[in-house]
Amino acid sequence: MTLLPVVTRYLLPITLKLLYKSLRITVSAFEETARTEKSQILFAFWHGKMVTGWILARKIFTQSTIHAVVSLSDDGQMLSDTLSNLGFSLIRGSSSKGSNEVKAAILQALQSGEIIAITPDGPRGPVHQFKYGIVRIASEQQIPIIFASISYADAWKLKSWDSFEIPRPFSRVTITLETITVPEFNNETTLRNFSKELSERFTHVV
Repeated sequence: MTLLPVVTRYLLPITLKLLYKSLRITVSAFEETARTEKSQILFAFWHGKMVTGWILARKIFTQSTIHAVVSLSDDGQMLSDTLSNLGFSLIRGSSSKGSNEVKAAILQALQSGEIIAITPDGPRGPVHQFKYGIVRIASEQQIPIIFASISYADAWKLKSWDSFEIPRPFSRVTITLETITVPEFNNETTLRNFSKELSERFTHVV
């Protein structure tokens, strides 16, 4: 057995929990979001903020089954190992690979009243751009998207496509939760325009 699976399955989950526990987190709009009438929810945060985003999802929806949508790449496999040990169920695939299977799995989970956690600009970007698929599902199923805007007062920033950030231990973190009600769309152009508006709206609150 190589060392990497041991790290991703056991050491990394423990490290993330300890890091999250050290952070001085302020969450706004939590009560309003928690009172949403829907039990089915799409919970979203940007790919570059996932260090906090995944743990946040587990902290908010403590009594729910949460399905994490993770790509089929090697990086996705490492993330899957970690998330599995954090208590997530996994849906493997992306908009480019296995998209039909992913959509079917998401719909099945939502119909069972469960939570979907997703990075809408992952796994390869463009950065801070909502993929059309997730907006389409929210529209067709009339399910809200709860978007978590996560801001670190002090963090290490990697030179990656998503400017991946790792908050420094004990730093301040500001999180704003906003419930997005997605309308029904008459055509694809309207859907794409709405997705673009969402992307622009939340690009400025990172």
